[in-house]
Amino acid sequence: MKVKRFLLGAILMATVSTVSAQKGVDNGTPYGAGEDSIRCLTNISLFIPYAKVNNFKDAYPFWKIAYDECPGATKDLYLYGVRIVNWQISQETDAAKRESLINDLMTVYDKRVKYFGDDKKYGKDWIVARKAQDYIGLKGEDADATLLYGWLSEIVNEFGDRTEALGVSLYMFASYKLLQQDMDKYKAQYVQDFLKSSAIFDTQIAEAKANNNEKEAANIEEYKTGIEKGFASSGAADCETLESIYKTKIEDNKDNIAFLKETITLLRRVGCQENESYFAASEYAHKIEPTSESALGMGKQALKKNDYAMAEKYLLEAASMATEDDVKGDIYFSIAVISYEQNSYSKSRDYCRKALEVNPNSGKPYLLIGNMYAKTAGSVYPNDPELRKCVYYAAVDKFESARRVDPSCAEEATKLINTYRGYFPTTEEIFMNPNITKGEAILIGGWIGERTIVR
Repeated sequence: MKVKRFLLGAILMATVSTVSAQKGVDNGTPYGAGEDSIRCLTNISLFIPYAKVNNFKDAYPFWKIAYDECPGATKDLYLYGVRIVNWQISQETDAAKRESLINDLMTVYDKRVKYFGDDKKYGKDWIVARKAQDYIGLKGEDADATLLYGWLSEIVNEFGDRTEALGVSLYMFASYKLLQQDMDKYKAQYVQDFLKSSAIFDTQIAEAKANNNEKEAANIEEYKTGIEKGFASSGAADCETLESIYKTKIEDNKDNIAFLKETITLLRRVGCQENESYFAASEYAHKIEPTSESALGMGKQALKKNDYAMAEKYLLEAASMATEDDVKGDIYFSIAVISYEQNSYSKSRDYCRKALEVNPNSGKPYLLIGNMYAKTAGSVYPNDPELRKCVYYAAVDKFESARRVDPSCAEEATKLINTYRGYFPTTEEIFMNPNITKGEAILIGGWIGERTIVR
């Protein structure tokens, strides 16, 4: 009760104070002058205790007075102001009023930029990034990409390599949203925005590492990986465009291992592993510091030249150094395909099985094994037409496995299942062959050597 009486008294004192155009907002001082400075300090001291305990309803009247009359007094007006207005938005059910409150929140950020935008640690770029983050969260799919891009491009252009990492990431998000609206209009801009953002992150990562700040470097690397993944799936990153961008860059950076590694990774992610740029970057990188990525590039290059032995050598090297199971699995599968194309079916299956060991949810190895079984049915049982047809049981088993573990392969697997079921022996053929009994297991001979069920 004593606290309430004190607060009530303070309110009355502040309310009856004479307004004499000496507010901070009018004369450019933090607190104003005379009675207005007392009113400012009083309301700041009143709203903060409430805001600290998330009592935003009681904090609001005092905060609003200080926010309006002495906006340059303290950063607390904005630290808590964002929370107060966000709380108001969360309570509002009327769409028009909610929209007005969102605009109020954006103004809170703008005023913080005006009065505290030169803060060394939490300056304009940091503030605008949080403004954009809140805007995206509140507006969702209704966010205005043009407006968002305008805010973020301003700070990226102004701060360059010093732009706060979240701001750069959201800048790419805004650019991507524009791209989605009109691919033809914004494609070139999006590519340039990506190159600019990637270069900013490169500089920041190098600086963080130079300062032995591994945590900060890892944080920025995560942001960079995010924009690379977005770029890879954007539709703007076609191989022809990337070839024109990176061809000269690679030659200029042929001794820059960091650049070469990043380029190889990016080109792999977007599926441009047939590009000369990909081969060149891999070759230069492999000479400096062999990695799984560079060895994979060398293997792809050898494969393009039909040098299968060299391709397999490099791919095995890549697999041995790969740390991600999906990447290792893809490499083993690539070797399986090479072996298949050389009619080395047992070897191809061995590598399919290696791929499944590290990535059991991939359907592609199952599809390849099934296709090999179906393709070689005639050679397994050249003189027994009914048993030859039983080979298709084993093939369909693999297609069913592919469909079960990997939704991305389901459509193709289903087509193959429907096709090869038509090759199964008929009921009459099973009845007439003493080596086949419906519902029982049968060992498929030859190189296949697997059991399946007669159906």
